[in-house]
Amino acid sequence: MIRDIVATLKIILRQRGYTYADIAMKLNLSESSIKRYFARCDFSLKRLQQICDLIGLDLNELVHQATENQRNINQLSEEQEKQLVQNVKLLLIAFLLLNHFSYKQILTQYAIEAHEGVQLLTKLDHLGIIQLLPENKIRIRLSRNFNWLKNGPIQQFFEEKVQSEFFKSRFDQAGELRMVLNGMLSTHSLEIINQRFQRMALEFESLVKDERKLNLNDRMSITAVIAVRPWHLGVFEQFRRN
Repeated sequence: MIRDIVATLKIILRQRGYTYADIAMKLNLSESSIKRYFARCDFSLKRLQQICDLIGLDLNELVHQATENQRNINQLSEEQEKQLVQNVKLLLIAFLLLNHFSYKQILTQYAIEAHEGVQLLTKLDHLGIIQLLPENKIRIRLSRNFNWLKNGPIQQFFEEKVQSEFFKSRFDQAGELRMVLNGMLSTHSLEIINQRFQRMALEFESLVKDERKLNLNDRMSITAVIAVRPWHLGVFEQFRRN
Protein backbone atom coordinates (compact mmCIF):
# COMPACT_ATOMS: atom_id res chain seq x y z
CA MET A 1 0.00 0.00 0.00
CA ILE A 2 2.88 2.39 0.78
CA ARG A 3 4.00 2.24 -2.87
CA ASP A 4 0.53 3.26 -4.01
CA ILE A 5 0.49 6.12 -1.50
CA VAL A 6 3.90 7.37 -2.66
CA ALA A 7 2.92 7.03 -6.33
CA THR A 8 -0.24 9.06 -5.66
CA LEU A 9 1.75 11.67 -3.74
CA LYS A 10 4.14 12.06 -6.69
CA ILE A 11 1.20 12.67 -9.02
CA ILE A 12 -0.27 15.29 -6.69
CA LEU A 13 3.08 17.06 -6.29
CA ARG A 14 3.46 17.25 -10.06
CA GLN A 15 -0.10 18.48 -10.51
CA ARG A 16 0.41 21.22 -7.92
CA GLY A 17 3.70 22.36 -9.38
CA TYR A 18 6.02 21.19 -6.59
CA THR A 19 9.50 19.78 -7.27
CA TYR A 20 11.73 17.59 -5.13
CA ALA A 21 13.89 20.68 -4.62
CA ASP A 22 10.90 22.58 -3.20
CA ILE A 23 10.18 19.82 -0.70
CA ALA A 24 13.84 19.45 0.24
CA MET A 25 14.19 23.18 0.94
CA LYS A 26 11.06 23.26 3.13
CA LEU A 27 12.19 20.23 5.15
CA ASN A 28 15.83 21.37 5.38
CA LEU A 29 17.00 18.23 3.60
CA SER A 30 19.06 17.66 0.48
CA GLU A 31 17.28 17.10 -2.82
CA SER A 32 19.09 13.76 -3.16
CA SER A 33 17.62 12.63 0.18
CA ILE A 34 14.09 13.45 -0.98
CA LYS A 35 14.65 11.62 -4.26
CA ARG A 36 15.92 8.61 -2.31
CA TYR A 37 12.83 8.62 -0.08
CA PHE A 38 10.56 8.56 -3.12
CA ALA A 39 12.62 5.98 -5.03
CA ARG A 40 12.67 3.56 -2.08
CA CYS A 41 9.18 4.47 -0.81
CA ASP A 42 10.98 4.87 2.52
CA PHE A 43 8.68 7.26 4.39
CA SER A 44 7.79 7.39 8.05
CA LEU A 45 4.25 8.47 8.91
CA LYS A 46 5.69 11.67 10.37
CA ARG A 47 7.55 12.48 7.13
CA LEU A 48 4.48 11.83 5.01
CA GLN A 49 2.46 14.12 7.27
CA GLN A 50 5.11 16.85 6.93
CA ILE A 51 4.98 16.73 3.13
CA CYS A 52 1.17 16.72 3.13
CA ASP A 53 1.17 19.76 5.42
CA LEU A 54 3.57 21.57 3.09
CA ILE A 55 1.30 21.20 0.08
CA GLY A 56 -1.99 21.64 1.93
CA LEU A 57 -3.11 18.02 1.56
CA ASP A 58 -4.89 16.01 4.24
CA LEU A 59 -3.10 12.70 4.87
CA ASN A 60 -6.41 10.82 5.02
CA GLU A 61 -7.32 12.27 1.62
CA LEU A 62 -3.98 11.05 0.23
CA VAL A 63 -4.67 7.52 1.49
CA HIS A 64 -8.21 7.68 0.08
CA GLN A 65 -6.94 8.74 -3.35
CA ALA A 66 -4.30 5.99 -3.33
CA THR A 67 -6.97 3.40 -2.50
CA GLU A 68 -9.24 4.75 -5.23
CA ASN A 69 -6.40 4.66 -7.76
CA GLN A 70 -5.93 0.96 -7.05
CA ARG A 71 -9.49 0.33 -8.21
CA ASN A 72 -9.84 2.87 -11.00
CA ILE A 73 -8.15 3.83 -14.27
CA ASN A 74 -5.53 6.58 -14.42
CA GLN A 75 -5.19 6.62 -18.20
CA LEU A 76 -6.71 5.04 -21.29
CA SER A 77 -4.71 3.36 -24.03
CA GLU A 78 -4.25 5.07 -27.38
CA GLU A 79 -6.66 2.58 -28.96
CA GLN A 80 -9.34 3.34 -26.35
CA GLU A 81 -9.01 7.08 -27.00
CA LYS A 82 -9.21 6.47 -30.75
CA GLN A 83 -12.51 4.65 -30.31
CA LEU A 84 -13.90 7.69 -28.49
CA VAL A 85 -12.89 10.28 -31.10
CA GLN A 86 -14.13 8.07 -33.93
CA ASN A 87 -17.67 8.24 -32.52
CA VAL A 88 -18.70 11.79 -31.61
CA LYS A 89 -21.83 10.66 -29.76
CA LEU A 90 -19.77 8.21 -27.71
CA LEU A 91 -17.32 11.00 -26.87
CA LEU A 92 -20.21 13.32 -25.97
CA ILE A 93 -21.75 10.77 -23.60
CA ALA A 94 -18.36 10.16 -21.96
CA PHE A 95 -17.76 13.85 -21.31
CA LEU A 96 -21.28 14.44 -20.01
CA LEU A 97 -20.95 11.53 -17.59
CA LEU A 98 -17.57 12.82 -16.42
CA ASN A 99 -19.35 16.11 -15.68
CA HIS A 100 -21.90 14.21 -13.57
CA PHE A 101 -24.85 14.31 -15.94
CA SER A 102 -27.32 11.55 -15.19
CA TYR A 103 -28.43 9.27 -18.02
CA LYS A 104 -31.91 10.83 -17.83
CA GLN A 105 -30.48 14.35 -18.12
CA ILE A 106 -28.49 13.34 -21.20
CA LEU A 107 -31.57 11.96 -22.95
CA THR A 108 -33.54 15.09 -22.03
CA GLN A 109 -31.00 17.60 -23.31
CA TYR A 110 -29.50 15.82 -26.32
CA ALA A 111 -30.98 14.17 -29.42
CA ILE A 112 -30.14 10.63 -28.35
CA GLU A 113 -32.84 7.98 -28.18
CA ALA A 114 -33.05 5.62 -25.21
CA HIS A 115 -32.09 2.48 -27.19
CA GLU A 116 -29.08 4.21 -28.76
CA GLY A 117 -28.12 5.62 -25.37
CA VAL A 118 -27.96 2.16 -23.83
CA GLN A 119 -25.77 0.97 -26.71
CA LEU A 120 -23.39 3.88 -26.11
CA LEU A 121 -23.29 3.20 -22.37
CA THR A 122 -22.49 -0.44 -23.11
CA LYS A 123 -19.56 0.61 -25.31
CA LEU A 124 -18.25 2.88 -22.54
CA ASP A 125 -18.56 -0.04 -20.14
CA HIS A 126 -16.52 -2.25 -22.51
CA LEU A 127 -13.90 0.51 -22.76
CA GLY A 128 -13.59 0.50 -18.97
CA ILE A 129 -14.64 4.14 -18.58
CA ILE A 130 -17.83 3.33 -16.68
CA GLN A 131 -19.45 0.39 -14.95
CA LEU A 132 -23.01 0.02 -16.21
CA LEU A 133 -25.25 -1.02 -13.32
CA PRO A 134 -28.89 -2.22 -13.27
CA GLU A 135 -31.54 0.33 -14.33
CA ASN A 136 -28.85 2.20 -16.30
CA LYS A 137 -27.16 3.45 -13.14
CA ILE A 138 -23.54 4.41 -13.77
CA ARG A 139 -20.30 4.32 -11.80
CA ILE A 140 -17.36 6.24 -13.25
CA ARG A 141 -14.25 4.06 -13.30
CA LEU A 142 -11.71 6.84 -13.94
CA SER A 143 -9.61 7.88 -10.96
CA ARG A 144 -9.47 11.43 -9.62
CA ASN A 145 -5.93 11.64 -11.04
CA PHE A 146 -7.06 10.55 -14.51
CA ASN A 147 -5.36 12.27 -17.43
CA TRP A 148 -5.81 11.93 -21.18
CA LEU A 149 -2.73 10.73 -23.06
CA LYS A 150 -0.27 13.54 -23.71
CA ASN A 151 -0.61 14.42 -27.41
CA GLY A 152 -2.96 11.46 -27.73
CA PRO A 153 -6.14 11.22 -29.85
CA ILE A 154 -8.32 13.12 -27.34
CA GLN A 155 -5.87 16.00 -26.88
CA GLN A 156 -5.34 16.25 -30.64
CA PHE A 157 -9.11 16.29 -31.21
CA PHE A 158 -9.67 19.15 -28.78
CA GLU A 159 -6.61 21.11 -29.90
CA GLU A 160 -8.04 21.09 -33.42
CA LYS A 161 -11.42 22.30 -32.13
CA VAL A 162 -9.81 24.99 -29.96
CA GLN A 163 -7.89 26.36 -32.92
CA SER A 164 -10.86 26.28 -35.31
CA GLU A 165 -13.78 27.15 -33.00
CA PHE A 166 -12.86 28.44 -29.56
CA PHE A 167 -10.83 31.47 -30.65
CA LYS A 168 -13.44 32.61 -33.17
CA SER A 169 -14.65 35.20 -30.67
CA ARG A 170 -13.99 38.79 -29.61
CA PHE A 171 -14.22 37.69 -25.96
CA ASP A 172 -16.21 40.82 -25.14
CA GLN A 173 -19.36 39.23 -23.69
CA ALA A 174 -20.25 38.79 -20.01
CA GLY A 175 -18.08 36.14 -18.40
CA GLU A 176 -15.54 36.15 -21.25
CA LEU A 177 -11.90 37.11 -20.88
CA ARG A 178 -8.86 37.06 -23.14
CA MET A 179 -5.45 38.34 -22.01
CA VAL A 180 -2.28 38.27 -24.08
CA LEU A 181 0.87 39.05 -22.09
CA ASN A 182 4.34 39.58 -23.50
CA GLY A 183 7.63 40.37 -21.81
CA MET A 184 11.22 39.29 -21.19
CA LEU A 185 11.67 36.78 -18.36
CA SER A 186 14.48 34.66 -16.96
CA THR A 187 14.22 30.86 -16.94
CA HIS A 188 13.64 31.02 -13.18
CA SER A 189 10.74 33.45 -13.50
CA LEU A 190 9.22 31.40 -16.32
CA GLU A 191 9.26 28.37 -14.00
CA ILE A 192 7.42 30.40 -11.34
CA ILE A 193 4.79 31.48 -13.87
CA ASN A 194 4.30 27.88 -15.03
CA GLN A 195 3.82 26.70 -11.44
CA ARG A 196 1.23 29.40 -10.77
CA PHE A 197 -0.67 28.54 -13.94
CA GLN A 198 -0.67 24.88 -12.87
CA ARG A 199 -2.12 25.86 -9.50
CA MET A 200 -4.74 27.99 -11.23
CA ALA A 201 -5.71 24.98 -13.32
CA LEU A 202 -6.05 22.91 -10.15
CA GLU A 203 -8.28 25.59 -8.62
CA PHE A 204 -10.45 25.49 -11.75
CA GLU A 205 -10.75 21.71 -11.48
CA SER A 206 -11.51 21.98 -7.76
CA LEU A 207 -14.36 24.43 -8.40
CA VAL A 208 -15.74 22.14 -11.10
CA LYS A 209 -15.79 19.25 -8.63
CA ASP A 210 -17.33 21.40 -5.87
CA GLU A 211 -20.20 22.48 -8.11
CA ARG A 212 -21.08 19.12 -9.62
CA LYS A 213 -24.05 18.84 -7.26
CA LEU A 214 -25.56 22.14 -8.41
CA ASN A 215 -28.60 22.06 -10.66
CA LEU A 216 -27.66 21.98 -14.34
CA ASN A 217 -29.58 25.23 -14.84
CA ASP A 218 -27.13 26.91 -12.44
CA ARG A 219 -24.04 25.81 -14.39
CA MET A 220 -22.67 26.38 -17.88
CA SER A 221 -19.99 24.71 -19.95
CA ILE A 222 -16.75 26.67 -19.49
CA THR A 223 -13.47 26.25 -21.36
CA ALA A 224 -10.22 27.89 -20.26
CA VAL A 225 -7.00 27.74 -22.27
CA ILE A 226 -3.70 28.43 -20.50
CA ALA A 227 -0.62 28.50 -22.71
CA VAL A 228 2.85 29.97 -22.28
CA ARG A 229 6.12 29.43 -24.16
CA PRO A 230 9.19 31.31 -25.40
CA TRP A 231 8.00 32.84 -28.67
CA HIS A 232 8.77 35.64 -31.13
CA LEU A 233 6.21 37.17 -33.48
CA GLY A 234 7.02 35.87 -36.95
CA VAL A 235 6.64 39.22 -38.72
CA PHE A 236 9.35 40.65 -36.44
CA GLU A 237 11.76 37.75 -36.88
CA GLN A 238 12.44 38.64 -40.52
CA PHE A 239 14.44 41.65 -39.31
CA ARG A 240 16.62 39.76 -36.81
CA ARG A 241 20.34 39.67 -37.62
CA ASN A 242 21.82 36.21 -37.99
